[in-house]
Amino acid sequence: MLGEIESAADPNLRTAVRELVQLVMDLHGAGLERMLELIRAPGDGGDTLVQKLGRDELVASLLVLYGLHPLDVETRVTQALVKVSSRLRAHEGDVELLSVRDGAVRLRLRAKGHGCGSTGPALKEMVEDAVYRAAPDVASLVIEGADEKQGFVPLEMLRGRAPAPPVAHGLILAANEKGGP
Repeated sequence: MLGEIESAADPNLRTAVRELVQLVMDLHGAGLERMLELIRAPGDGGDTLVQKLGRDELVASLLVLYGLHPLDVETRVTQALVKVSSRLRAHEGDVELLSVRDGAVRLRLRAKGHGCGSTGPALKEMVEDAVYRAAPDVASLVIEGADEKQGFVPLEMLRGRAPAPPVAHGLILAANEKGGP
């Protein structure tokens, strides 16, 4: 819908629609903020309710949209990483929070798995999904180590055979039977 509005020929219409959307957003934001103030009123146990609202995926997304979520970005990212860590461990991976600065999140992902090439990207996707669900307001997300190639295991090792002799410049390097080079 926004694409259609932005492509409208009348610049006054585009401006009016943007202003209308902003007014609705301002009204909703003010209303939500006031609701949270009333919930948090002393003696009502409202902080517990606010925390509960912050854990609900739908309500949390609204609170984030209006800058009213009870938890900061770093806390939400940390909680998301705790939740996804058991799934990562099942795939022989783990993730570490390196930093959160001005909404920019840096993580380190280690995939110790199978070396098939799909483990790192699959784990990265798992982590990205968890972080963006918990903190859609992150300014940027950098996951170090997700694209690193895993260790190569020669096919002979998997079959239980000794590896082939080393090769240099197309020549097989092997000692002759008399012990010489």
